[in-house]
Parts: sequence; structure tokens; C-alpha cells
Amino acid sequence: MSKQTEIESAIFKRLINHLKNEPQIQNIDLMNLAGFCRNCLSKWYVEEASALGESINEESARKLIYGMDYGQWKSKYQKPATEEQLKAMNARQKK
Repeated sequence: MSKQTEIESAIFKRLINHLKNEPQIQNIDLMNLAGFCRNCLSKWYVEEASALGESINEESARKLIYGMDYGQWKSKYQKPATEEQLKAMNARQKK
């Protein structure tokens, strides 16, 4: 493994740990601000694993990203989206 790959791996782990430790950061806010969320990371994980010949389903990837079952995380931390958040998301998707 190259040093660059090691550094990128460490950064990814820090990002995932940060998101696990900051569950009050809502996915819709991440989407509106950065264009990706925890679910996107889970999907990217599945895609990259597949590209490397590894098989992982989306629920397993979500568990890695969320640090728990996705349904459990949603019921524990996810708040209903506000009208403002939904408008921002719809505007972003139209770009």
C-alpha cells in the first residue's frame, strides 16, 4: 500500500468516526452543504468494494458507516426534515 493510500485511508476513517460521534449532524444538512451524506458513503463503499472484487451489501456498508443498524440510527437520531431543508435539497438537485 502506498503512503498516499495509507493517508487517504486514515482520513476516511477519521471522517467516519467524526460522523459517528456527531449524530446530530443530519444527512439532509450534509447533502445540502456538501452534496453527500452517510448514505452516499455507504453506496460508495459498496461500489468500491465491488470494483475490487469484494462483495458487501448496502445494509452491511451502512452499519460500517453509521456504527449501528441504519434503522436504529434513524429512529434514534434522524429528525424530520424542515420545509427549508427540503427546499434547499430540491434546489440543489435541480442544478
